[in-house]
Amino acid sequence: MITSEQREKLRGWFAGRLPDDLFEELVEVAVDREEITVIGRVPAPRLAGDASAAEREAAVSARIQEFRERTREARMAVARDAEHRFRRKVSWGVVCGGERALFTHVAAPVMTRLRQPERQVLDTLIAGGVARSRSDALAWCVRLVQRHTDDWLAELRESLEHVQRVRAQGPDAQEAQEAGDAHDAEDAQDSPDA
Repeated sequence: MITSEQREKLRGWFAGRLPDDLFEELVEVAVDREEITVIGRVPAPRLAGDASAAEREAAVSARIQEFRERTREARMAVARDAEHRFRRKVSWGVVCGGERALFTHVAAPVMTRLRQPERQVLDTLIAGGVARSRSDALAWCVRLVQRHTDDWLAELRESLEHVQRVRAQGPDAQEAQEAGDAHDAEDAQDSPDA
């Protein structure tokens, strides 16, 4: 579990490491066990006020593609540094003209055991054309839960961070610190310079 402070440091690292002209604004830095996703805002294409929806959609799509190709080397350099430092893959995305697009990103496999009633839910989604496979159906379910429980999940994450802080202050943490201090003192006494 990543703490709020770790997220802030990560966001700060990217804000400092990204070239100034890469994004208009750093919109989001999301992180989990496998991946860091960096999303920035790029300028929307300039169009006439009476441009059609189709024209706007095509222009935004072209702008995103142009950005992706033009900035590939710079993004790869940042990703290499981040992957070495944070031990996670880096994925990229942009927000442009109200559209959000993710570039290549990690699709981590998740193994689970489902009982028949749960499998029947997934199979119903497949039969209804909502998903192509049980994997797609499960991902659809996760997105649906996420959409409807963002506040609850945020509160749960805050609670987990609190638990981590309390554990770090517990008696085991104090004993580990004291053992480390004693070991450092022994090393200093054994040193020929001491």
